[in-house]
Amino acid sequence: MTTDPTPHHTTFINVPEAVGVFDSFETLQAAIYDLRMAGFSRLDISLLGGKEAMKEKLGSSYWHAADLEDNPDAPRAAFVSEEAMGELEGAIGGGFFFLGSAIAMMAMLTPASTVATSIAAIAIGGGPAAVLGTLLARRADQHHKDYYADQIANGGILLWVRTVDSAKEDLAVKILKGHSGKDVHVHAWSEG
Repeated sequence: MTTDPTPHHTTFINVPEAVGVFDSFETLQAAIYDLRMAGFSRLDISLLGGKEAMKEKLGSSYWHAADLEDNPDAPRAAFVSEEAMGELEGAIGGGFFFLGSAIAMMAMLTPASTVATSIAAIAIGGGPAAVLGTLLARRADQHHKDYYADQIANGGILLWVRTVDSAKEDLAVKILKGHSGKDVHVHAWSEG
């Protein structure tokens, strides 16, 4: 049994959009990097939204990439590169280490404490926090990988690219096809 999606209003603009389907994160990422080098803004590039966004906009019915390529109600999401995920993981792990270390330092930096005692407190306070940060970072990375695995299992990773003129249309199509994009085509509208 499927549930009805929440009623919503999708806004469209009269800017053509190239669309393609990718079988791997690596080919998708290479296509996006080439699009960016060719002058496409990151705001012109979008991917299919995650499971929660899909349920909210389209209900809980089974979906396949081919069914959503030209569906104006398909939810959109921004691309997150591997480099950005690495930076996020580092920030989470480092932030927790810093927080634990800062708390330990505050507790130990008294006139009576020695340097050795303060260093030990930082290591003891920062260590468990760094472990917690590492576990949270791994969870974020796994969520990122699951997002792409779900799309591949449902027919491929959808990529949309706004194009402002026929030269940009041709360039986007060439780049998408050049990176093994399937069913690459252009439709005359974009989600606003």
